[in-house]
Amino acid sequence: MSAHSPKIVVTGGAGFIGSAVVRRLVRSGRYSVVNVDKLTYAGNLESLTSVSDEPNYEFVQADICDAAAMRDVFEQHRPAGIMHLAAESHVDRSIDGPAEFVHTNVVGTFTLLQEALRYWRAAAQDVRDRFRFLHVSTDEVFGSLGDGGYFVETTAYDPSSPYSASKAGSDHLARAWHRTYKLPVVITNCSNNYGPYQFPEKLIPLMIRNAIAGKPLPVYGKGENVRDWLFVNDHAAALQLAFERGVPGETYNIGGGAERKNIDVVRDICALIDELAPDAAIGPRTKLITYVTDRPGHDFRYAIDCSKIERELGWKRAHTFHEGLRETVQWYLDNQEWCDRIASGAYRGERLGLQQPA
Repeated sequence: MSAHSPKIVVTGGAGFIGSAVVRRLVRSGRYSVVNVDKLTYAGNLESLTSVSDEPNYEFVQADICDAAAMRDVFEQHRPAGIMHLAAESHVDRSIDGPAEFVHTNVVGTFTLLQEALRYWRAAAQDVRDRFRFLHVSTDEVFGSLGDGGYFVETTAYDPSSPYSASKAGSDHLARAWHRTYKLPVVITNCSNNYGPYQFPEKLIPLMIRNAIAGKPLPVYGKGENVRDWLFVNDHAAALQLAFERGVPGETYNIGGGAERKNIDVVRDICALIDELAPDAAIGPRTKLITYVTDRPGHDFRYAIDCSKIERELGWKRAHTFHEGLRETVQWYLDNQEWCDRIASGAYRGERLGLQQPA
């Protein structure tokens, strides 16, 4: 790695959002990036092949819950900051198995905060002054909105699922480590991400994959639930700004400005695939839509007011929803071998989120 570039540790850098952040930082040439990832089912180093041979990139396979391993990362690399994205993130999986979510998202964040604090306290003053701990979270911590209104940075937490509760807990820990110990923490809460390299258990890649193959497109309930969709590369740009310019102790909401009912998202995907990959044997993909029993605790609507990060940090989205969705669909069409390798693992598109926790 370059001796002159400040180092940033990115946890969860082999995941969907984390890999977008790593690719962006490495390609900028402004940083040396240390990617720390446990490589669970959703972590995939193939998402980083375009930068893995760059001199300003290094991978460390480690669990954020392992205090000794995290201490080694800080002592060996002496980073200028950390961007913490490592998390269990799928709501349906949290319903089936909440223990892993509490362990990774709460205990793991606690462990990382403790080791960051240890390192920061012992560092030279110039390192202390520039160090940042960016904690990346979700809008799901705020619970569910009705037909109107938006989440703002001061919205009260009201999580509905084991996943969102575990992320709410990690947010509270990060905020407390700033208030109590003065660790320079910045927190972000984002809306639903989509884009290339997303693990196919999430709505958009699952629907794309199924539609290409002519398989059923399972939609929860009547598909009326509303999400605000954020293109992952726009999110990565916002996270870099939050890391570089964010004020310690502050929270910044990051949204896509693209509210859509789930059923409308699925219909948009069908139309794009019919256009880009027509298949007479399959016919119009909307015929594949099937309605399935809604998942427990399914929040009705999320929508984010991101005027603070636009106003204070100068962030602007570069993609409309339709631009981002077209780019995403085309990427999955062009990278079906990547998708096939992912789908050959533990997850094969099955329905999750119906089981009672053990």
